[in-house]
Amino acid sequence: MEQYSIFDIIGPTMVGPSSSHTAGAAKVAYICRKIFGRPIKKATFYLHGSFADTYQGHGTDKALVGGVCGMKPDDPRIADAFAVASDQGIQISFYKKDLGEVHPNTVKIVFEDYEGYSQEMVGSSIGGGKAKIIAIDEIDVSITGRYATMIAQHIDLPGFVANISQILANNNINIAFMKLFRETKGERAVIVIETDDTIPEEALMQIEALRNLNKLTFFEAIT
Repeated sequence: MEQYSIFDIIGPTMVGPSSSHTAGAAKVAYICRKIFGRPIKKATFYLHGSFADTYQGHGTDKALVGGVCGMKPDDPRIADAFAVASDQGIQISFYKKDLGEVHPNTVKIVFEDYEGYSQEMVGSSIGGGKAKIIAIDEIDVSITGRYATMIAQHIDLPGFVANISQILANNNINIAFMKLFRETKGERAVIVIETDDTIPEEALMQIEALRNLNKLTFFEAIT
């Protein structure tokens, strides 16, 4: 049974009228920005379910844009998120789309950088201001941002997970949760490691040097 703190029950510190449609939405987009990890030229949002039905009235659009611009749910600049995006040179587009059997408060975000690199992520606002990223480039994942999080996108070959675990152990990093997601054996995979500690830059550099790593992302816990 999942444990809840008093802060989960009361709700998050946030800007906006709804924990699900504003705080959770901002957190989804903020985490997706962290995972993308590149200067953003364009962000395209595909809104599903209740997000699609009420996104302007509940301020979901501003919350999503704010998160993409690097704002956390309690950032007062969310009210002016579109102006901030314009100042940052980020092109914004919104579309309504049925994303299938997912939570009603779900969005797919497609990012593009200035070199033409693109990446898509799907995330849901699951209530009480909490968020979960459920897919990266069509690979199912589960990322909440509640712990310091490292995401390694790689090729699924023997020894990769063991090498990462050894590097973290050598740097006295305690793993809280570790999950591996993949398409099929030997193809694209994503490992998500949530830790009790910040991962030092030296350890991240050692992991980045591993063979078969495509992309590495690390971010601190998002409250």
